[in-house]
Amino acid sequence: MDRYRVQPGQTVDLSSWDPNDRSEFGGSKDEGRDYLKQLRRRLAELQYLLWAEDRHKILVVLQAMDTGGKDGTIRNVLSGVNPQGIDVVNFKAPTPEELSHDYLWRVHEHTPAAGSLTIFNRSHYEDVLIVRVLGLVPEERWSRRYDHINDFERLLADEGTTILKFYLHISHDEQAERLQARLDDATKQWKFNKRDLEHRELWGKYMEAYAAALTHTSTEHAPWHIVPANRKWYRNIVVAKTIVDTLESLDMEYPEPEEGLEEIVIS
Repeated sequence: MDRYRVQPGQTVDLSSWDPNDRSEFGGSKDEGRDYLKQLRRRLAELQYLLWAEDRHKILVVLQAMDTGGKDGTIRNVLSGVNPQGIDVVNFKAPTPEELSHDYLWRVHEHTPAAGSLTIFNRSHYEDVLIVRVLGLVPEERWSRRYDHINDFERLLADEGTTILKFYLHISHDEQAERLQARLDDATKQWKFNKRDLEHRELWGKYMEAYAAALTHTSTEHAPWHIVPANRKWYRNIVVAKTIVDTLESLDMEYPEPEEGLEEIVIS
């Protein structure tokens, strides 16, 4: 899945990334779903090993426009893993207490411990995305945050955290279809917020903000992946395969058992 990885120093133009791309899987949608089941089984095995070894820390960051599929990705990719070793953190609008500190203060306490896999459903990147687009702080402040974020993620990486960041890339037309689907389904109307339409009007500004964030903060120690997300099944494959490949590259091993276990017989 390296074709979706943003290389350090690469300038991102999101209009050149096809949200309908499916070039890394030549099979049908049904075959893709079968392949995803295989990936989920392997991910469950690797996450169990991650928990048992209790050494590595995995942070997965998910960012997307409204309806981009963050919740669906978490639900479909992580189905079947051991809940003990998984944390999902959803960063909403900051509380008054959080606003009284620096913008990374609320993030650090949620980073993964040894043996854990943590998913950020939205993240510290909101402070160079929505904050920039809505003008919540002046440019001289948010423009410095790219360096802050790179330094923060370098700290995590130096202390043993493996970081994977995914931008789920959908098209403007696809978002319209998904928003309409929410309105048409009584069981999903609760997810619709009229403010989503206000943010949709700012699509161009959001694309500029995302492109800048992807350009300035994709590093060797914390790479971004731009995931084609118009096809949900393909989106899930890309994310799952990238996580599986990363976990396999860690060469994890089960801890050595206590000595003398071979002499024990349970009666």
